Amino acid sequence: MQQIALSWLVYRISNSVFLLGIVGFASRIPTFLLAPFAGVLADRWNRHHLVIVIQALAMVQAFVLAFLVLTGQVTVWQIILLGLFLGCVNSFDIPVRQTFVLDMLEKEEDLGNAIALNSSLVNGARLLGPSVAGMLIAVVGEGMCFLINGLSYIAVIVALFAMRITKKQIKKDDSHFLHTLKEGFSYTFGFAPIRDILLLLAIVSLMGMPYVTLMPVFAAEVLHGSSHTFGFLMGATGIGAFIGAVYLASRKTILGLGKIIAVAASVFGIGLVAFSLSRILWISLLLMVVTGFGMMIQMAASNTVLQTIADDAKRGRVMSFYTVAFMGMTPFGSLLSGWLASWIGVENTVLISGISCVIGGSIFFSRLPSLREMVRPIYEGKGIILKRKAL
Repeated sequence: MQQIALSWLVYRISNSVFLLGIVGFASRIPTFLLAPFAGVLADRWNRHHLVIVIQALAMVQAFVLAFLVLTGQVTVWQIILLGLFLGCVNSFDIPVRQTFVLDMLEKEEDLGNAIALNSSLVNGARLLGPSVAGMLIAVVGEGMCFLINGLSYIAVIVALFAMRITKKQIKKDDSHFLHTLKEGFSYTFGFAPIRDILLLLAIVSLMGMPYVTLMPVFAAEVLHGSSHTFGFLMGATGIGAFIGAVYLASRKTILGLGKIIAVAASVFGIGLVAFSLSRILWISLLLMVVTGFGMMIQMAASNTVLQTIADDAKRGRVMSFYTVAFMGMTPFGSLLSGWLASWIGVENTVLISGISCVIGGSIFFSRLPSLREMVRPIYEGKGIILKRKAL
């Protein structure tokens, strides 16, 4: 709701597409810069307490934004500053909260289902939120969306306080903060299975995910539609993502997720290639369902495998680099796709994006046999592997 209302507010008071891009960039670039530091904190401090503090800070941002809008004092520069603040908060929120999922589980083998359920809830909210925001904006204005968002954090924080988490021993680390960060970097990119999963995710985020930036142009100029067409396209993506999350939640084992990651990246890419060639709305909508399905499965399956194979003492730092690969590359991809689209057109830009994702998925698939051998001892130690199958 807040994202939709914020975009509408910025465009309403500025009538500038450029400022829309600036606000979006400001809210996302901190993830690229700060997430690795958040990973160090996630490995050193109590994640339950960190999540509560982070959610409280996000609540403050929402209330400040609501106050400025409802009192008629809001300006674009204030929105940019608040976007930077929320971007910094999210830089810590994503890796800490993703790592905290494992702390909430009694059985580690349920991790894949928990991550998939979390993804299904997120995408269910993405399907519902925009429509609710649209109605609220029309009736009472953007300020109420921000106020409701702020109030919703109260329920989140109450739920977090109500949790009874079994305290896990966090090994005391007296080494220098930067040394710990470097150690996490060396471990993450020195272990081929983790490195390759993150590289594929970064390719998909840089080349594939920015298709969302070009959706309004597709809706208006390629499919000759309106804002409703744009809404339908994004809704179709959400439906596909929701289906993908439910599928992963129904799986009983994490075995075979390596192949699923490779196939999902290719499915996502093929969906984008076909979408770039489509000029018929109902076909484009179906292709957006396929695209959303592939995107969600690749993201959530990568998350599951990374958290399973990562060393317990370094899981927070691994997930911080997951955040950089998944969220931190998006603003650069948006800039790249915008530049390409102005040069070769939106259709060719999305075509190249899809091809890049297919190539990335194919390379990862070709490396699976060697990656399985590296992961096998970890799966055996956790009692996950049965015979020969691993990643």
